[in-house]
Amino acid sequence: MKKISSLEDALNQCRDLGMRMSRQRRFVLELLWQVREHLSAREIYDRLNREGKAIGHTSVYQNLEALSAQGVIECIERSDGRLYGNISDSHSHINCINTGQLLDIYVTLPEELIEQVEKQTGVRITDYRIDFYGYRLSGAEASEPPTVRNSQDLSASSPLAPNEDPLRSESSPQPIAPIPPWSEHGTEESSAIGLDF
Repeated sequence: MKKISSLEDALNQCRDLGMRMSRQRRFVLELLWQVREHLSAREIYDRLNREGKAIGHTSVYQNLEALSAQGVIECIERSDGRLYGNISDSHSHINCINTGQLLDIYVTLPEELIEQVEKQTGVRITDYRIDFYGYRLSGAEASEPPTVRNSQDLSASSPLAPNEDPLRSESSPQPIAPIPPWSEHGTEESSAIGLDF
């Protein structure tokens, strides 16, 4: 499947897959590409109807399920329900604990770490997604959306400068607070395979 990096790419992918491009389906795609954040089906329904784009609950759910099943949009299962986003290719997420925001970010792990995981598990790694969790520094910063998203590649070959925040531009330098350290026993996943970070 081709990488979808624009609304036009998403529309073309639907056509290539033989999906009918109904008015309602186009509304859903346009909204996800316009807001560029993760929304529940209810939020999508509410926003579209507030914009005067009459669409029913059932139509929203059916279109979201069809688009996510075909890999045109992202569907994330959370304890409080599903969230849908415009980016469908492989990427990681930052979960802001105090706002509930879910931010997309591209992360490239060092090759040595991937080799260590492969050696300890006997599994050839072909893809990975990482979930980061953290807090914003203050209530004022928590309400501000990130100014740069979906384009930052955090890789070992291009390390960030000290105190540089990958989700902020120079015009808004407020950093995301550090992620709280894990307990001394680590998480089940990391201790189960004995990774040394």
